[in-house]
Amino acid sequence: MQEHDMKNKLTDEEVSKDKYFSRISKLSEEMIADHGKDFAMGALVLAAQWIVDGNKRGPESSTSH
Repeated sequence: MQEHDMKNKLTDEEVSKDKYFSRISKLSEEMIADHGKDFAMGALVLAAQWIVDGNKRGPESSTSH
């Protein structure tokens, strides 16, 4: 199945989520290129923790732990 045909079968929500995954992938690649895999994984884990905590604190304060 061609990518174009698949896109026609995706819901609007799926297309939207796909765009976010693409952005995360590109950002991850940039972080790895600039600072390595450990940094990229750490940054994404901190972002996930920030989401879990309900954004009660700013992301900049999470680096002080």
